[in-house]
Amino acid sequence: MERVPIPTETYKLGFIGAGKMAESIAKGVVQAGVLPPSRICTSHSNPNRCSAFESFGVKILPRNQDVVEDSDVVVFSVKPQVVKDVVLQLSPHLTKKKLLVSIAAGTKLKDLQEWAGHSRFIRVMPNTPAAVGEAASVMSLGGAATEEDGDLIAKLFGSVGKIWKADEKLFDAITALSGSGPAYVFLAIEALADGGVAAGLPRELALGLASQTVLGAASIVTKTGKHPGQLKDDVASPGGTTIAGIHELEKGGFRGTLMNAVVAAAKRGRELSQN
Repeated sequence: MERVPIPTETYKLGFIGAGKMAESIAKGVVQAGVLPPSRICTSHSNPNRCSAFESFGVKILPRNQDVVEDSDVVVFSVKPQVVKDVVLQLSPHLTKKKLLVSIAAGTKLKDLQEWAGHSRFIRVMPNTPAAVGEAASVMSLGGAATEEDGDLIAKLFGSVGKIWKADEKLFDAITALSGSGPAYVFLAIEALADGGVAAGLPRELALGLASQTVLGAASIVTKTGKHPGQLKDDVASPGGTTIAGIHELEKGGFRGTLMNAVVAAAKRGRELSQN
């Protein structure tokens, strides 16, 4: 069967699940001018969640079924443990004319497609920096999703950060790196700030310097395209303070520990997806 193209200029977007991630994506889409809020809708039983969406003009509909019927692109942004029940419940309304998207961690395309009754599905793994427009997202296309469908979703999620396309078999590793990665970086920022306090800095100054330093360093990597090893060498002058600090990090197994964290998280992701 020939797939009906999504009308790029007039399509409507619906969110099944109105949590923080859905809010971040919807807000980013509106702020970037990708869609007006009048063409976005969701539904939720919690008045506070509804108010969050209504605050920037998104329509609130009575039921999830209404959201599906009103939308050309439907994003499932519910918790992984309920996504099966939600997709199955709505499957009679999930026609092949609709492009379906899931951001539920650990839920595979083959299962989503089976529950929905067709394979015009795209799986996306965003991360929490979507809340500030700096997400690292990855998408994988289902069997019936077209390249045009992929372009549309890339534009949507590109409004809240950067997005890559990858084979779904890589998603456990992607989740371990970009999904869990913000927590590793938060830990590093806290540790840097603690080091500053230990060296005599006031707590507020230490935390501000640590967070801005991490932000600045990441920006140099993304904007210059230089290898981080080269950038590290540029900072570490012979016999200086930086190389003394790096020496301590190496003695503590800093790089190996971070690598192990990603590998452990990927392993745990595989275990959870098999349950």
